[in-house]
Amino acid sequence: MNLIDALNWRYATKVFDKTRKLTNEEVNSIIEAARLAPTSSGLQPFEILLITNQELKNKITEISYNQQMPSDCSHLLVFAVWDTYTDERIEHIYDITTNERDVTPDKYSAYKQRLKTIFASRTADQNFAHASHQAYIALGFAMVQAAAIKVDTVPMEGFSPEELDKLLQLREKGLKSVLLLPLGYRDEANDWLMTMKKVRHPMSEFLTIID
Repeated sequence: MNLIDALNWRYATKVFDKTRKLTNEEVNSIIEAARLAPTSSGLQPFEILLITNQELKNKITEISYNQQMPSDCSHLLVFAVWDTYTDERIEHIYDITTNERDVTPDKYSAYKQRLKTIFASRTADQNFAHASHQAYIALGFAMVQAAAIKVDTVPMEGFSPEELDKLLQLREKGLKSVLLLPLGYRDEANDWLMTMKKVRHPMSEFLTIID
C-alpha cells in the first residue's frame, strides 16, 4: 500500500477493538516516526508518554468527556510540551547535537545564544504555544506511520489538560499535555464512521497555484 492509499484508508477511529493489541514493534515504529519529526531549530520541545495501564486509561477517559477511545485503545500516547524554553533546555539538546555530530563544543555557541535571546524575550505562554506547534508536527508523523502499517489512530484535543497534567504529574516536570493519540485497531462491526466517505475540500478550493 502506497502512502496516498494508506492516508485514504485511515480515518479518525471512534470505536476500537478492545480485544486486539499492537505489537511492541508496531508501537515503537510509530513513536520513532514522531521522534524523527522536524522541529524548530531541532529543539524537540516535547515528550511522549506511552500508557498501557488500563486503570489509568480509564481515568483519562473520564477527563476526556467520557469519550471511550482512551479506554478501549491498545496503547495511548500523550504528547506533553515544555511549559517554556529555558537556557538549560537549549543547552541540553545542543550538547546532544554536538556529541552526535562530533563537532567542537563552540560550534553552536552563537546560534544557541541567539535562541536564548529570542525565547527570553517572549512570555512563557508564547513559548508554550510555539512548542505546541512542534508537537503537532510530530503527531502528524506518528499518524502517517500508523496508517502505513495499518494501525488505527484518532488525534484528540477533547480532554482537560489541567486534569491530565495533575493525573500524570506533568507540571512538576515542566510539561503540559496538549494531545492524545490512541492507537489500536478499528472495531469494524461497531464504528459508525468506518464506512463513511472521506470528505475534504476539493483540490480546486484547496490549492492555489501562483506562477
